[in-house]
Amino acid sequence: MIKSYTDHAANERTFLAWMRTGVAIIAFGFLIDRFDLFVMTMAEAVDIKPEAHTQLERMSRAFGLSTGVWFILVGVFFIVAATVRFLRTRNLLLDEEIHKTGYVMEFVLAGILAVLIVIASVPLLTSAL
Repeated sequence: MIKSYTDHAANERTFLAWMRTGVAIIAFGFLIDRFDLFVMTMAEAVDIKPEAHTQLERMSRAFGLSTGVWFILVGVFFIVAATVRFLRTRNLLLDEEIHKTGYVMEFVLAGILAVLIVIASVPLLTSAL
């Protein structure tokens, strides 16, 4: 049996949770990126003024492309950070010494995600006003 099996299993579960988070962020980025197709389809189905249609098309494309790409990049960054964190923790578990825990990477990633969500929300809030 592997020495400290429960610790290694917990490390792997945490790694898989981070991977799911990264994949979910990437999927949300693709959704945002393709949201303009939904908006344009709805605009065609509903009778709106041509100038409003043009403005809606311009806003949805600019918002969807830039924000979607940022979410995709942050998702990829989450996956890379998860892999680095998993390997680092595995090496620390295999080492016999006692080590301090660090939460810097978790706080940085949470901060990046929070800033990205706020930036993505600004166009939606300003257009609603």
